[in-house]
Amino acid sequence: MMIKETSLRRDPDLRGELAFLARGCDFVLPSRFKKRLKSFQQTQIQNKPEKKPGTPLPPPATSPSSPQPLSPVPHVNNVVNAPLSINIPRFYFPEGLPDTCSNHEQTLSRIETAFMDIEDQKADIYEMGKIAKVCGCPLYWKAPMFRAAGGEKTGFVTSQSFIAMWRKLLNNHHDDASKFICLLAKPNCSSLEQEDFIPLLQDVVDTHPGLTFLKDAPEFHSRYITTVIQRIFYTVNRSWSGKITSTEIRKSNFLQTLALLEEEEDINQITDYFSYEHFYVIYCKFWELDTDHDLYISQADLSRYNDQASSNRIIERIFSGAVTRGKTIQKEGRMSYADFVWFLISEEDKRNPTSIEYWFRCMDVDGDGILSMYELEYFYEEQCERMEAMGIEPLPFHDLLCQMLDLVKPAVDGKITLRDLKRCRMAHIFYDTFFNLEKYLDHEQRDPFAVQKDVENEGPEPSDWDRFAAEEYETLVAEESAQAQFQEGFEDYETDEPASPSEFGNKGSKILSASLPEKCGKLQSVDEE
Repeated sequence: MMIKETSLRRDPDLRGELAFLARGCDFVLPSRFKKRLKSFQQTQIQNKPEKKPGTPLPPPATSPSSPQPLSPVPHVNNVVNAPLSINIPRFYFPEGLPDTCSNHEQTLSRIETAFMDIEDQKADIYEMGKIAKVCGCPLYWKAPMFRAAGGEKTGFVTSQSFIAMWRKLLNNHHDDASKFICLLAKPNCSSLEQEDFIPLLQDVVDTHPGLTFLKDAPEFHSRYITTVIQRIFYTVNRSWSGKITSTEIRKSNFLQTLALLEEEEDINQITDYFSYEHFYVIYCKFWELDTDHDLYISQADLSRYNDQASSNRIIERIFSGAVTRGKTIQKEGRMSYADFVWFLISEEDKRNPTSIEYWFRCMDVDGDGILSMYELEYFYEEQCERMEAMGIEPLPFHDLLCQMLDLVKPAVDGKITLRDLKRCRMAHIFYDTFFNLEKYLDHEQRDPFAVQKDVENEGPEPSDWDRFAAEEYETLVAEESAQAQFQEGFEDYETDEPASPSEFGNKGSKILSASLPEKCGKLQSVDEE
């Protein structure tokens, strides 16, 4: 019996099932389809008008016991409507969300007008500051702009070359992070490496009013720049990849801090990244350990930090390459100044997210992403030996382990993960317990309720690193002042009024170039590690 297309339209359910079968779907079982088809055929026979006499009867319907091949089913694609496509709006903008309201031509016209006020319409790197402000960018974007427009080769930037560069940038990059990456990165690169920051920071050293004293000590330019670069990557490069992406720039406060340099003349007030006082503390700590002043420290040198407060086993893990870049530290067993910056900040501020990751990598000996009980016991063994040598009875490991598990409250019993340590907000106590004896004993003597109060306090308190740097800077400046008074005579330094903090800051700025010998040489470039 032939099934016409008009018959299919009368039974939409059967039409849908035929469509499913035609597509090879498994939603309709063959037995169920046969029953529906037989029922449909019987309905067609009952509704068919009676034949006139003499008209031959139609052939009888086939019984289920002797199935006959069905007539071919007409093409179903003409019957079943195709599903409507859903228009999902774009939601991922790696170069920033385009601003449809911005008028790029108007901006370019203002830039062209600004170049008209410059002699020969050729701007050097200092005049590029005016162009940066016309573009709506912070002042210290001028060095990246100057290089991106080809000024490094010729010593100046013409109006045509800059407008061509800026037009291309506006068309392809739509937020500050994306523009900043484009200006600093190498051609055809979408991320920033450490050496990409050198021109920007050299311009800061040369032109910021808070660093004018460094003009008389050019040998320290590269050391200050290296310190700032390491602090930038320590805070911004959350992926530990060694390459900063636009997403990481957006999630950080770096661009906001860079813009503050234009407004704040005292660079020490900007504690993030650029503080000279912080650089002074870091470099002096490194200088004390680097006895041969070759700008590298050995494992024995690092173990002397803070009167050998850190255990030998954790120092061995640092020199194993778990948290350092390059192969120098593994092949030659030497730590560079850049790696020391990471160590010092991590050691003095174990609440910092990067510091928590730093020490977790060190304690995770087998690299499985979990601190097992075996690894905890491995590091605590040395702590026990050192306490026994000091005449202090150590807590048995089983009892200490119960305390640490109650402190961290891991999601899985007996397995401490990085997420557990970040969530508990007591990682600094956990880490000091296993590899910093001095701080561990300090925590043991503190009131536990005071510790809990510090954890619950979410106010804008300075970080542990900021407190440490401020205290150490005052100590270093006082020591240098006392030494200078001893050498030149006390009568020349007697005053009726005590020196103000700003005066101490100015002294400390000059002390660096006077106290450290010039024979230390120029610090190696960050890309040579």
